[in-house]
Amino acid sequence: MNPESFKNQLAEAGLSLSDKQLAQFETYFEKLVLANQSFNLTAITEKEEVYLKHFFDSLTLALEFPELKDGEPTLIDVGSGAGFPALPLKIALPNLKVTMVDSLNKRVNFLKEMVQELGLSNVTVIHGRAEDLGKDEKLRESFDYATARAVARTAVLAEYTLPFVKIGGAFLVMKGSAGQEEMKAGQKALDTLGGKLVSETNLTLPNEDPRVIQRVDKVKKTPKKYPRQAGTPSKKPL
Repeated sequence: MNPESFKNQLAEAGLSLSDKQLAQFETYFEKLVLANQSFNLTAITEKEEVYLKHFFDSLTLALEFPELKDGEPTLIDVGSGAGFPALPLKIALPNLKVTMVDSLNKRVNFLKEMVQELGLSNVTVIHGRAEDLGKDEKLRESFDYATARAVARTAVLAEYTLPFVKIGGAFLVMKGSAGQEEMKAGQKALDTLGGKLVSETNLTLPNEDPRVIQRVDKVKKTPKKYPRQAGTPSKKPL
């Protein structure tokens, strides 16, 4: 997927990008590949692959949830890594107030540099683990939306994300073909943490790769004991 095809396919799906936004994506690509030479950010570095499998894939959330364009919703991206999906979403939806969390300092520094380089406002980058930050009163149950991409199975991911989501907000789940199976296995975790699956959409990327996008609404407060201490959610999923 080249930048022109990227622009056109998004426009057909209802998301139009300006020349400025397209230039931001180009800068993002260039800086990503450059930084990747120094430390591992992504295994995908071919331009057409980055535009398809990182940029377009990240923006499936904007296509699936048009309410992200309304007002100034807050979104936390847990385990942001190289910035997916948060940075593509922020570029495409400048109204979003984005917080990115990552546990590795090198990645955090890269994300901070990208925010500056791209001239983005209302973006916060935090170094830390979700299990610790989810207990922080300033962050806990304070976001409209939480998401994460390629971080963990849904049962584990729910414990990383749902403590950040306010009641009435939602955890937006991005998965490949195993999404439905993971969600079934994660039902106990959702019930325990105050989440309820309300929608599930199967879609394919332009290269026919399958994707599952699910919306889990936060319907009650997360009990204070969650998230459990660092490392426990992955070792002992709910």
